[in-house]
Amino acid sequence: MFTKDDLALLQEKNISEQQIDAQLNYFKNGFPFLNIVSAASVEKGVLRVSEAEEKEYLTAWQDFLKTDKKVTKFVPASGAASRMFKDLFAFADADYDVPETKFEKTFFDNIEKFAFYDALDEACKENFEKTISELIEAGNYKAVVRVLLSPDGLNYGNLPKGLLLFHSYDEGNRTPVGEHMTEGTLYARDKNDVVNIHFTVSEEHKELFELLVAARKLGYELKLGAKFDVSYSVQKPNTDTIAVDMENNPFREDDGSLLFRPGGHGALIENLNDIDSDIIFIKNIDNVVPDRLKESEALYKKLLGGVLVKMQQRTFGYLNELTSGKCSSEKLQEILKFTENELCIASGKSFADDEELKNYLIAKLDRPFRVCGMVKNVGEPGGGPFIAENPDGTASLQILESSQIDKNDAKAVDAFKHGSHFNPVDLVCGVKSYKNNKFDLTKFVDKNTGFISQKSKNGKDLKALELPGLWNGAMSDWNTIFVEVPISTFNPVKTVNDLLRPEHQ
Repeated sequence: MFTKDDLALLQEKNISEQQIDAQLNYFKNGFPFLNIVSAASVEKGVLRVSEAEEKEYLTAWQDFLKTDKKVTKFVPASGAASRMFKDLFAFADADYDVPETKFEKTFFDNIEKFAFYDALDEACKENFEKTISELIEAGNYKAVVRVLLSPDGLNYGNLPKGLLLFHSYDEGNRTPVGEHMTEGTLYARDKNDVVNIHFTVSEEHKELFELLVAARKLGYELKLGAKFDVSYSVQKPNTDTIAVDMENNPFREDDGSLLFRPGGHGALIENLNDIDSDIIFIKNIDNVVPDRLKESEALYKKLLGGVLVKMQQRTFGYLNELTSGKCSSEKLQEILKFTENELCIASGKSFADDEELKNYLIAKLDRPFRVCGMVKNVGEPGGGPFIAENPDGTASLQILESSQIDKNDAKAVDAFKHGSHFNPVDLVCGVKSYKNNKFDLTKFVDKNTGFISQKSKNGKDLKALELPGLWNGAMSDWNTIFVEVPISTFNPVKTVNDLLRPEHQ
């Protein structure tokens, strides 16, 4: 089935034939849907922290930062910003020249409020020898859009979100990269005033990220009294997945070569696995706010960190008892209740004897830990917190996307539609064991939680395979705690006009 050139390409990407066979089987047979027990809620599965508990957790986090443990802020930042400007691309190609849609009118009516306005104005002068105002006055709206999006201008249609100017400041406007560096000082600064930040970027834009950070790093360090250790990684070639045609045969390019596509954000579990750190915060590149709102945001990051620290301390204590050879039946029952009531793991079975129960508890507790902020559902798109069945017959807390739901299962659809909370991608992860060894995170992925989407290439339809999502199936076998956080912590920028929201002004 594979030609000599195919095999050479597989070797170059470090992908085995067995991996390709497994992927082709998924295309042919599909992925199983997850069995949902229920949506997670404050009644079961989502922790609502009281004022007294909040103080305790915040103190735990502050104490942790005084230790020699390492904290890293992990920011997926490789996604292109092209979807942010979908409506403006459509306007540039439309058969009318003056803004007609609500989106177009909002953009141009408020154009001076964007942080990129001055840079765009300069680019318009260079390209047309006219300011934005002069071009608009002349009815040449599309010229402004083309300068914003095209390589001859700001090239915002082709750059990743992390490199776009999001927020305005007197001392100079700021990109999401700058905002993440600044916010990191508020909750991830260690006892030596070092903030570790890791960006996952695309190979083609890596140098631009490095140049931006090099240009701004010293200024931020002087202003914020911190030192930044910024690192980068790209998605690994061996996480690419093969594309197939509509008959599930490998899709071939016009020159006959196999087509591979990036495996989605689930591929980043490999990048996360390479980070040598005790605790890792994960937050999307576009979910940032100006300085005036950062203290409030940081409070909840510290809260999540404190919950993780306290839960790990208890878990590590239990694991030391379980492995000491001196764990009574009463203590085993206490630990079982901890897994059931606080980690929301339902065993789904009875245990023949204490030895079987002990081995079960060790297996469940000796895993990576994640604490995930969850906000109240206000109709935003995206996944949410659920209790779902696992392949081993247990049930546990999982973050699910709509693609993992069986549309013919009325109970599951109802649970997904009417869940009380949704996932803003706000995680803090404990990736070392009670023996202080780094977990191999790739061993905790549920490979049956990927999904298949339909795409096209050069006018031909194809199917693409997405790996289990980073905070979905890639962390399926982690211990999970959901914590309610306010909607004010969720300020994504999905379209350019989202930058006009009060939170971004």
